[in-house]
Amino acid sequence: MVDRTDRVRRLAALGERVRLAIVDELASGDRSPGELRRRLELESNLLAHHLDVLEGAGIVTRTRSDGDGRRCYVRLNRPALVGLLPAPDGVVGEALFVCTHNSARSQLAAATWRSVVGTRAWSAGTHPAERVHPGAVAAAERGGLDLDGSVPRSLDDVELPPLVITVCDRAHEELSEHTGWLHWSIADPVPAGDAAAFDRVVAELHDRVSAMLSDQPGAG
Repeated sequence: MVDRTDRVRRLAALGERVRLAIVDELASGDRSPGELRRRLELESNLLAHHLDVLEGAGIVTRTRSDGDGRRCYVRLNRPALVGLLPAPDGVVGEALFVCTHNSARSQLAAATWRSVVGTRAWSAGTHPAERVHPGAVAAAERGGLDLDGSVPRSLDDVELPPLVITVCDRAHEELSEHTGWLHWSIADPVPAGDAAAFDRVVAELHDRVSAMLSDQPGAG
């Protein structure tokens, strides 16, 4: 259980209009500071101050991009905000997940979506690999997910549903013109290559998909 001091610090951090707007922007996906600055029309120094306050209160974290190492992404610490986040726009339905090679993260994300949400989901890559990574296949089996028959596909060859989520920093940065898409900054498990890295991806995807579902009006 969170102690009273932490609760007070978090509530105080959220009791400011700009910081609350930042949290609302991050409710469905991750943003770079530059994206937050443009969307909220904030000066760099003011945004940095508010992010420092939110991070100090345990509400957000910042992680370095797997693509452009000069860039970072801001994500919510969702357990710190149970019951306080706005519902995502629209109703959760079909979804497309995108990463660079469509061999691990996006494949696991689509399988997780089908398992948790129960609607159709598919995946694609900006530069698809020849096969799904064996580590992803093994992690799917451990997690009770179905990747049978899955093969990497090009983003150019798939239909685009209303909900598109990039799960790879490189793909998000390459496709930056698609401002209406969501982004989840998921660490690439392939460099580590061990089962634990792939299992962490499955666990994070399950948490993020479940959060979108539970945030829907009438859920729970």
